[in-house]
Amino acid sequence: MTDFSEFTSHLPALARTPESPAATAYASNLDALIGRIEEAVEEETAAIRANPRFDLKASNARKSRCLYELNRAMKGMGQVEFAERHREGLIRLQEKLSRNEQAILAHLSAVTEVANLLKNAIQQAEADGTYSAGEFGWAQP
Repeated sequence: MTDFSEFTSHLPALARTPESPAATAYASNLDALIGRIEEAVEEETAAIRANPRFDLKASNARKSRCLYELNRAMKGMGQVEFAERHREGLIRLQEKLSRNEQAILAHLSAVTEVANLLKNAIQQAEADGTYSAGEFGWAQP
């Protein structure tokens, strides 16, 4: 990394002002929001893996509300400042979202497999020979 001290040595030092109580409260509210999102994602991941009757629609609505809140909160501060201040929480959230994605993909794969089994069973039941081309003499042996 380049050392810019030779260019900045003549500039006055920037005094770091302590954060206002409002800024501190705002940051802790954002931490709480990230925690709620993490909790929602963890609950969904566990429920998808354990409960075949889990209500994905309701869980998606909950995650959408959390995402809406997060987007509104990010408008209150710059995205770069938000990412820097809440880096650890965002990294944890990203890891949990990755596990959540894997669980959802496994769930969708299982649903697709069951749908294909049902489709094949219906096709076999309908293909009992009653209306096949061979019954009407159209098919060549």
